[in-house]
Amino acid sequence: MTTDLETLATALYVKIDDALAGTRRPGRPPRLTDVELLTVAVMQAVLGFVSEARWLRFARRHLASEFPYLPGQSGYNKRLRAANTLISRFIRTLARDTDLWHDDVWIVDSTPVECARSRPTAKRSDLAGWAAYSYCPSHSRFFWGLRLHLICTPGGLPIAWALANPKTDEREVLADMLLNDADLLTSHPGQTVIGDKGYVSRHLDAFMADHGLSVLRPSYRNRKPRPGEHLLKPIRQLIESVNDTLKGQLDLERHGARTPAGVMARIGQRILALTTAIWRNRTNNTPVTRSLIAYDH
Repeated sequence: MTTDLETLATALYVKIDDALAGTRRPGRPPRLTDVELLTVAVMQAVLGFVSEARWLRFARRHLASEFPYLPGQSGYNKRLRAANTLISRFIRTLARDTDLWHDDVWIVDSTPVECARSRPTAKRSDLAGWAAYSYCPSHSRFFWGLRLHLICTPGGLPIAWALANPKTDEREVLADMLLNDADLLTSHPGQTVIGDKGYVSRHLDAFMADHGLSVLRPSYRNRKPRPGEHLLKPIRQLIESVNDTLKGQLDLERHGARTPAGVMARIGQRILALTTAIWRNRTNNTPVTRSLIAYDH
């Protein structure tokens, strides 16, 4: 493990430990604490271990001094699935601890999260009914799975995220994400949200205006372009690079989950890893905010 990754893991451990100080889990304390669980989960995602079994073998050999006890693959998987609320909490905690949290511009988009390829697997999966077949025009392919809807800053910091059926309207998901997170609406009045043509809607415009927000997106080809519309494309491209980081470096689509709780945990684990890296990079004034290179080996 490199010195940079050790420093990242130590800083994350201390941050979570301070936040959880004074709280106590009901029942008998687990041998692997919540602080250790989240730290181990972030290290797994950053180092690119898709298989939990392989990761635990690696961790027992190389991280025994830092984590004297690690559960088996089944126990680790159960703990990770049970930690969904905790993962979401600390994505927000770390995000709020950066200067990027106060950015007055957000970018929103969605990307496919494939969950199966064969028809028999899709029919037997516990995700059936939530996941579905859909077509992604951006990638020119059909897929069976979910869509990850992500709101982030131009610097790549995740602000809010949701997994939804790929046939669900993006505009509905965006409205639900904001309605179900009152903290975002109260702490970011007058926010500007930039999206693509999929967010064109009078109802969405009215909803955003009612909550003190505004939406900027390109017009359809048969409509007159708005002033400054050509400036939106490079800004919207930023969230594509965030999705590329999640898929290329953090193996977003190789999550391997087969249950709703499992998918939420595996996707949340990767978003937490990205948020942790950004949080650490901003603290160190690293030139490239979203870079994982210093930590992934």
